[in-house]
Order: sequence, then C-alpha cells, then structure tokens
Amino acid sequence: MAQIAPHAGGMDSARPVPAPGLSQSQRPALPVRSRTGMVVETDIPNRLDSLPFGRFHLLLVVALGVTWILDGLEVTLAGSLSGELMQHSGLGLSNSQIGLAGSVYLCGAVLGAFVFGWLTDRLGRKKLFSITLCVYLLATAATGLSWNVWSFVLFRFLTGAGIGGEYSAINSTIQELIPARLRGWTDLLINGSFWVGAAMGAGGSIVLLNPEFIDPALGWRLAFLIGTTIGLVILIMRRWIPESARWLMTHGFIEEADAVVRGIEARFAGAPRKAAQELPRARLKMRDHTPLPEVARVLFKTYRQRTLVGLSLMAAQAFFYNAIFFTYALILTNFYGIPAGEIGWYILPFAAGNVLGPILLGRLFDTVGRRIMIAATYAISGVLLAGTSYLFSQNLLSAQGLTVAWMVVFFFASAAASSAYLTVSEIFPLEIRALAIAFFYATGTGIAGVAGPLLLGELISTGSRDRVAIGYLIGALLMIAAAAVEALWGVAAECRSLEEVARPLSFIDS
Repeated sequence: MAQIAPHAGGMDSARPVPAPGLSQSQRPALPVRSRTGMVVETDIPNRLDSLPFGRFHLLLVVALGVTWILDGLEVTLAGSLSGELMQHSGLGLSNSQIGLAGSVYLCGAVLGAFVFGWLTDRLGRKKLFSITLCVYLLATAATGLSWNVWSFVLFRFLTGAGIGGEYSAINSTIQELIPARLRGWTDLLINGSFWVGAAMGAGGSIVLLNPEFIDPALGWRLAFLIGTTIGLVILIMRRWIPESARWLMTHGFIEEADAVVRGIEARFAGAPRKAAQELPRARLKMRDHTPLPEVARVLFKTYRQRTLVGLSLMAAQAFFYNAIFFTYALILTNFYGIPAGEIGWYILPFAAGNVLGPILLGRLFDTVGRRIMIAATYAISGVLLAGTSYLFSQNLLSAQGLTVAWMVVFFFASAAASSAYLTVSEIFPLEIRALAIAFFYATGTGIAGVAGPLLLGELISTGSRDRVAIGYLIGALLMIAAAAVEALWGVAAECRSLEEVARPLSFIDS
C-alpha cells in the first residue's frame, strides 16, 4: 500500500484517512495517477519480496524467459544451417558471409537493446516486451523468405534488434517481480534456457535438412518459422502479465502499482508471510523519467566500480560464447568434414551441458554467494577453454571429443554467462535498470560479441588449427581477467532486495 506523505508546498499534503474497520492490507488504493514530484510512502517492494514462490512466478518465468529460448533457437539455426546456406540450393554464402551474418545479428541486438531499453524505462516494461516480441516475429519469418545474401543479412539484423530489445524489457520485469531470496537461481535458470532453444534449433535442423523428410532447399526456410510459431503462442501468454509495480510506483501510478501487488497477493491467499503492517516502508519522490545526463552520472561516477565489473563480465562472456558457438558448425565442416545435415547431432550434447550448468549450480549463487560463484565459474571456464584450445591445435580431439570438451567447458561457462546478465540487472537503481541492462549488453556484445564471430570466421578460413586456437585462447584470457575483476569488486547481492543492493534514485530520507 502506498500513502501520500506530507511535504512542504506540495499538493494533497494531507495523509488520507483509511476506511474504518479495514486493516492496512485491505485499505482501498489511493486515487493518484502520475503525479510527478509528489512524495509518497510505500511498502510495495517489501510486499513483493515477502511473497512465497508460486504459480504466478512460474508462469512469469515461462512467458518472459522464452526470450532466451528464442535467442538460442536463432543462434543455433544460423549455425546449424550454415552448411546448407553455403550450398547453391541455399543462398551460396561464403565462410566470411556466414560470420558477417552472425555479427550483423549481434549488431541488431546492440541497437535494439539501446533503443528499446531507453523506451522501457520511459514507457514501461509491459508495453515494450510486447512490441519487441512482435519485431522478432516479423523479422524471423522474413528471414525464411530471404532471396540473397543482403536480404538475409538485413532480416538477421532486424531479428537481432527484436531479441536485444527483449533483454532489457524482460530482465528488468523478472528482477522486479521475483522475491529477492530466489532472484539469483531463477535468473540463472531463465538465462540458461537459451540452450533449450539451442537444442530445439539443432533438432529442427536435423529433420528439416534431411532429404528423406524434405528438400533441404525448402527445409532451411521452414526452420526459421519455428521461432515464429513459438513467439505467437508466447505473445498470447504475455497478455496476463502485469506491469512492474516497482516501475509504476516510481512513475507516479500509485493506484495501479497497489492494484498489481494486490492482484499478485490474492494468488497466495492463505500462504504464510509477514503481515503488511510489519513490512518496512520507504519514501520516494515520483518521476516520469530519468534524464540521460543523470544516467551517465550514475553509471560513470556514482557506481563507477560496478560499471567496470559489468563491462568486464559482459564483454568476456560475449566474446567467449559468440566466437565459439557462432562458428562451431564451421569448425565441424571445415576441420572434421561433418555433413551439414548432421551438425545438429553435435549441437544437442553441447546444449545439454549448457542447460545443466545453471540448473545444478544456480542455487549456489544465492547460498554460497555471488562474488565467489561468479569469479569461480568465470575462472574455471577460462582455464578449461585454454586446455581445449591446446588439444584442438595439436589435433588430439576428434569431432566427438571436441563436443565432449565443449560440454564440460560450457557447463561452467553457461552459469558464468547467465550470472553476467543477473549482475547488470540487479546492481543499478530501479529507474535506470532497463537502460543499464541495454548499455552493458550492447557494449559488451558490440565490442566483443561482434568481433568474436568475425575473428574466428577469418581464422577458420585460413585452415590453420593453430590460428583458430589463438582465437580460443583470447576468449580464455578474457574470462580469467573478468574473474579477477569480479573477485576484487563484485557485489554481494544474494538474498538482498533490489532497493538494498542499489538505492533507487527516487528514494528520499525519512
């Protein structure tokens, strides 16, 4: 429940009188809408964190977390279909053009993250995660209709823009609605679901590139409709998801924020939790947006050390993942002679290792702690990648052996990469959360994620194992360096409310 607090010179300075006979949790919502600058007192954040984990949160995870599944699907399809796309029955792409398409997809994601992230903080989470999903649906369907390399590249760019925009909207929504004590594990599970999409893409490519089932020249086009089909179902599911109550309260929509929380609480009727009157309350001054100069001040002055941590984690995992995964199919075809139609069989076990990492290690990020687990998973991933690069350079790994090595490496790397997204979405103030997620995703992906596939694509084109191993070694060193940064300056955010981890800009002292 939120109340208007008296303040000098403000409108409606008198505190409203509750209806007789009603407890605090039963009082009617205040008829206040978007009164920028007004001071209010609220317990909304603590009410959300005090809820048990239930069906509402599970449905939230499914409806919003599907973005990672779609991203995994898109990335895997691009890799698994690369062999067919290089054929005359496909689009006749070269190795470099395959790498270009991967990098352009990431460029689209970078631009989409910035633009839609900025809009998410200004217009709300719910509006934007609907708009960005529509952008993705249209673009991925159009990809299947590509007629040459440039149309393919354009549609991959637009698909990436939709996915990049989704990251800002859905990650901020999930962080703001999941109870604090389970935020780490839940976030890692959601981010790890990328590899469920990867498995779907791999499985779909096995069927759709098999000439016994369908002509591969048509099959690769139909493969891009998988994401469209999933997205249409999810678009319908998302209609029931409420706007973030935390976003509403800071933007002056107090009545709506209280109604959202009441609606969620009603789903847990009878579940034991703290009484509303026992929960701490906070005072805040409502605002409709945060000026960009203030965003810059918060990132580069107030939280300069946290910004360095976020950039280190995001850039390292972006290079690590995109360089290896976007070019894995090229490694299999160029160095091991694996037919294009069989690439999916190697992606499936690769994806399994990635899915298991967050599932089995995720809870430790809430119990053992963020700093220890993030630093450890980054360091282990880097060391294992360095070892794999040496074995690959010496031709000591078969295609199956390399796949097993990647399963082990990415068991830890998947948890590490997921924790990077968790970190940047919880260690900055609520008012700039979506834009902060966009900034770190875009900067890390733009610098390292785009460079990775281009670099590895060129190294693979040389036909030299030693040169490819150098690309892998760069990724290993970046992960180890990020581990050191996290160990020194990481934030112990486990089981703490978002408002405690990073005080909202709108909060004022009592």
